[in-house]
Amino acid sequence: MNPVARTDPDARAEELHAARRPFVRAVVVRVERPTSAKPGDRALILPDGTIEGFVGGVCAESTVRLQALDLLESGESTLLRITPAAAETVKSHEGLTEVANPCLSGGTVEIFLEAVIPAPLLHVLGDTPVARALARIGAALDYDVRPTTEPDAPIAPDAAAVVAASHGRAEEAVLAAALRAGVPYVGLVASRRRGPAVVAALDASESDKARLHTPAGLDIGAAGPAEIALSILAEIIESRPRHRAAKDTPRKDTPRAATDPVCGMSVAVSAASLHLEHAGTTWYFCNPTCRQSFAEEPGRFLA
Repeated sequence: MNPVARTDPDARAEELHAARRPFVRAVVVRVERPTSAKPGDRALILPDGTIEGFVGGVCAESTVRLQALDLLESGESTLLRITPAAAETVKSHEGLTEVANPCLSGGTVEIFLEAVIPAPLLHVLGDTPVARALARIGAALDYDVRPTTEPDAPIAPDAAAVVAASHGRAEEAVLAAALRAGVPYVGLVASRRRGPAVVAALDASESDKARLHTPAGLDIGAAGPAEIALSILAEIIESRPRHRAAKDTPRKDTPRAATDPVCGMSVAVSAASLHLEHAGTTWYFCNPTCRQSFAEEPGRFLA
């Protein structure tokens, strides 16, 4: 665990935010004893399942981890209520997720889980009226706008869009690099006559060239730099995935959860979850007791 996280979760959250790393902020808001957590306890959950801080014992952590990883996919937040029961059930209401965790020693804990996803990153090449308008309006739309005039400026691996608005200055290298990097939206501010000539000269595959938007922006009859910038941002929004997931969360074709073979709980499939290799299979557990029981008599539970 990062030592900052143990003493100052707010500082750790700022560190993650500055590094554009997604995370879930967890805060205990209510408890019914007996429970080891108390209101005000806090933790951060990272995309690899690591929990930095304290919001309850290992059984509660197992549920928090699984729910937090789901929130990183959806970008949503929820109030999580964890309560003991004979068998696991999950009930979802608007703004509330209730999970029955049979491994709890007793009590109920309610934790607010807030997904903190980095703002979409927009690289803008140029120091022109349109480029400046893109930076101004993009910031108002909560984009992380990175303006530059350098053709060799690095493109962030999680960039959502790259727009060249430099009126022909050093744009080909930036556009080609963005296309090769697989940036979801790549746009060129140019006339309908000049745009195709730039595309033809790009050092990129034909399939990549076909992804370049030029002239950039939706055809809304824009006049003036501000309206042109607005049309480009509208096209970026229109072309983005409907449900944006954090870049470093597990791929959607990777199993999200596994079943604890001892107690039947759903457990997050992550490096931070308790697990054990047996007969070529990785088994996941909600707490050390379940893992130890399985290690001693795996045949009993696999039967």
